[in-house]
Amino acid sequence: MATYVGADGSALYYDDRGSGEALIYLGGGPGRHPDYLADFGGAGVGYRTVVPHLRSVGMSPVPLDPQLGSSWHQAYDLEALREQLGVERVVIVAHSAGTRLALAYASQYPGRIAGLVLVTPPADNLVDVAPDSAEIRARRAGEPGYARALEILLTGPRLTSDDEQTAWGRGSAAVGYASWGETERAHARLGSWSYRASVDFRSVDPPVDLATRLGRVRAPVLVIAGSEDGLTGMAPVVAVAQIFERGSSAIIEQAGHYPWIERPAEFLAVVKPFIAAVAASG
Repeated sequence: MATYVGADGSALYYDDRGSGEALIYLGGGPGRHPDYLADFGGAGVGYRTVVPHLRSVGMSPVPLDPQLGSSWHQAYDLEALREQLGVERVVIVAHSAGTRLALAYASQYPGRIAGLVLVTPPADNLVDVAPDSAEIRARRAGEPGYARALEILLTGPRLTSDDEQTAWGRGSAAVGYASWGETERAHARLGSWSYRASVDFRSVDPPVDLATRLGRVRAPVLVIAGSEDGLTGMAPVVAVAQIFERGSSAIIEQAGHYPWIERPAEFLAVVKPFIAAVAASG
């Protein structure tokens, strides 16, 4: 565990493992402890993996100003982290809501991005593509426990305590996987939620021209979708790649919102060559 000084002078924490080219991992939730990333199935093997504990998550403290915990303002923290790491540009691998922070950073510091991997990003504020999550959910409607998980998801958390936020995340978890076996159940138990982080993360809206700003990012961007992702869907996720000058997309078949857990070999076959190419380009 290491610390760095955030944008407001607060001591913020990050996990620092391995050596070599630095990869910054951003967890989602929002507000979920990044333990659930589980090293993205080995994507970071051979690299230095840096995993920030975002504001109000894990060891990092609750900010006095809630807006400092927003996805938009935590981009300033990421810039402070980059400076501490002593690198000119960063490779960011982000999942789900963590991609909102990755994109906030990319839009504000486009020259500091060496490469982006966006895993199952929410696309509602980025592309005008009809969602297909309802069709994906319908394919699993008859599975045991699925209807209850979907009901919990759509009802939403009460957002009054960490325990309630975590119970909601775990109770609705089945919707995020292509199947609900022992591997998926075990993974769903990883990484508790911070309700304060969840609220603060959404406290500042990104600019309405965010997609236009992201079009100025010159670094390569890989967007990964799961064919059975009942949370973000598949079609809107794939369309996110079109925002970027050097964007590309990959669909992991028979995977949901966590493709590195359900289809690790297929996930690594896409991600590892991308990271290697970015690292080789300097």
